[in-house]
Parts: sequence; C-alpha cells; structure tokens
Amino acid sequence: MGRRARRPAGTGPPAPGPAPVAGPARVDRRTKELAKRLRPGEVAVVDHQDLDRVAARGLLDAGVAAVVNAAASISGRYPNEGPLLLAAAGIAVIDCAGPAALTAIREGDQVRLEGGEVIVGGRVVARGERRDLASLRADYEAAKAAMGEALESFAENTLRFLREERHAAVQPPPLPELRTPIEGRHVLLVVRGPDHKEDLAQLRSYVREVRPVLVGVDGGADALLECGLRPDLIIGDFDSVSDRALAVGAELVVHAYPDGRAPGAARLAQSGAPHVTLEAAGTSEDVAMLLAYDKGAELIVAVGTHGSMVEFLDKGRAGMASTFLTRLKLGQLLVDAKGVSKLYASRVRKGDLVAFLAAAALCFVVVFVAVLPDVFLESLWFLLGDLWRSVTG
Repeated sequence: MGRRARRPAGTGPPAPGPAPVAGPARVDRRTKELAKRLRPGEVAVVDHQDLDRVAARGLLDAGVAAVVNAAASISGRYPNEGPLLLAAAGIAVIDCAGPAALTAIREGDQVRLEGGEVIVGGRVVARGERRDLASLRADYEAAKAAMGEALESFAENTLRFLREERHAAVQPPPLPELRTPIEGRHVLLVVRGPDHKEDLAQLRSYVREVRPVLVGVDGGADALLECGLRPDLIIGDFDSVSDRALAVGAELVVHAYPDGRAPGAARLAQSGAPHVTLEAAGTSEDVAMLLAYDKGAELIVAVGTHGSMVEFLDKGRAGMASTFLTRLKLGQLLVDAKGVSKLYASRVRKGDLVAFLAAAALCFVVVFVAVLPDVFLESLWFLLGDLWRSVTG
C-alpha cells in the first residue's frame, strides 16, 4: 500500500469555497434595462465595467441572486462603490466572464454558479473570477490611492468642455411654452441618483405643505411614482422612462442635442404622446434646472442629482462643465434635498398641533370625570338647564 500524503503540521482541511448559486438568467448589456425585467432570485448577466452605485441599488431592489459581469466590476480607473454594495448584501459576483457570456447564456436559461464557473445544462459556458467583499474592497482602496490620474484627466476634460459649452449659461436656448405654471413656485427636481429614495421619503412634509412643481428627469419620473407622487413635468431623452410614467398626464419635454437630434422624440411620436423639444448642451438634469430657473422658479430643490467626480464617472461622463456652469448661474436658488428635509423634519405642522390640543382636551375631560364625577354631573345639569331656559324663552 502506498503511503498517504500527510498535511503539514498545524493545518486543517481546506477551506470550503463559496456556496453555489442557481437561478434563471436575465441577459442585457445595459444594467438599468435589465433591472426593469429582473425578478427576485434571478441571475443578472451584464457587461458593465465599473459598476456604479445606482445600478447596484437597482439590482438589489429587484432581488438579484447573483451577478455575472462580462467586464471588470472595478477596473481601478476610479473608486466605484457598486460592487461593494452587492458583496456586502451577500450577492455572488463573477467578474471578467468575457463578452461571450452574453451570447452563451440566453434569457431564461437555468444557470448555476460554482466558484468562477457559469454552468448551463451541465456544461461550463463561461469562466470568471468569483469576487468577495475583501477582494473588492482591496481593489476599491487601490483605486482610491491611484485617483490622482483620474482627477487630472477629469479636470482637463472639464476645462475643455467649459470652453465648448460656456454659451449654455450665458445664452440660454429658446425655451418651449409650458402649460405647467412655474413662476414664483418651488420646483422639486428628481433624478434617479444616489440616495434619491431616502431623500424623497424625507420630503413628504415639504411636498404636502409647499406643493412644489414636481419635475422628473428621465427615470426620476418613476422615482416620484414609486413614492406616490405624480410628476407635473418630465424632461430628458426618455430612454429610461416607463410607459406607466408617460401615461400619468405629465407635460413631456424632450432634451435634444444642440444639432437638433432628439432620439427620445421618436418614441413619444410613435406612442402619440404630445411633447415639446428643447435643444441644449449638457446633461438632462442641468437642462431641467435651467428651464426651471428661466421660467421664474422661486426655489429649486434637487433630489438625486450628480455633483462629484465619482458620480460623473459613474454616469460615463468625462467632465462636468455643464453642471459647473449651471450651478454658477442658479446660485442660492438651488438647494439640496437633504437640507430641506432636515428643515421640515424639525417643524411642527398645524394639523399635528390641532390633534395634540384636541387630545389634551379629551384627556382633561376624562380625568375630570374620573376624579370629580359629582361636580361634573352637577355642572353638566346646570349647563343643560340654562340651555333649555334660553330656548323656551
């Protein structure tokens, strides 16, 4: 008999690998489109380099069981937080599975993830790197340490775009006529961005008391509907606005490129939805702010908007010239939702005050009756007698 190999002293059995995960596959190169179709327990197959925080939240909200990414979820170009959110929630992530994964895995296939292998019908169709929170956090920290190069490139692009787009703040484009009155009113402008759900939840008192004009920027219209609010105005390129949001009766403004191209207009024209077009440079959220400003808004409260380098890189933009110019123009007219929510959270509403006083009065009567029933009955009899004499003359 051969001698059995002996383990080195002080070592135990090998650590078990990550648990297998199985479920139906949803396949799409665009993560935000896939998240709309995703159901709890399904496996998302995407091609999303540098998975951003908003996309990761969308997958989590849909109940994703695992993510197979053809690209690197953290490339090291900048510190993106999306993969950390998935791993922290216990979601299996396979990175760098290769572009062939999107063709080898079909929509609805039952897939099984074992280690870094993607198995369909008992056959390995793709291989990648199974990521855990520790490895993703190490990549994230390395990207933070190397962010100087990304910051330099971002600043250079911003300066270049400033030269090209400066006319957007100095000479605003011709504005369309709107049926929604804005002059002298507050405008609540919602973008489906970081923490937009939490911010909207904190603004219920503000919306109820001030009744601002509700503006949804693309997917921000659906964010409003999810909170039980109906948008008055929807603006954007309409690539991420649901059919449900288009049907609520909001006024629709298509953001067109400066050369006149407006891809979103084709969708609205096909559905017969009435709309107007606004040609302008910059992002749709910037254009929405400028529209509210030039229509005479008293205050613009921003929810989910983007203002940092990381947020812009998450959106795939190399610079933030239009946002910089827009905020310069709006000045103190633009406020962040978090500040407004804190202000209104500390206020006592009139309805609550009336309810408190009514409850206090009721408590007083109950205590008075319980402690001095004879005095109460005598007083009540006197009041009823006085009322009867006044009625009978």
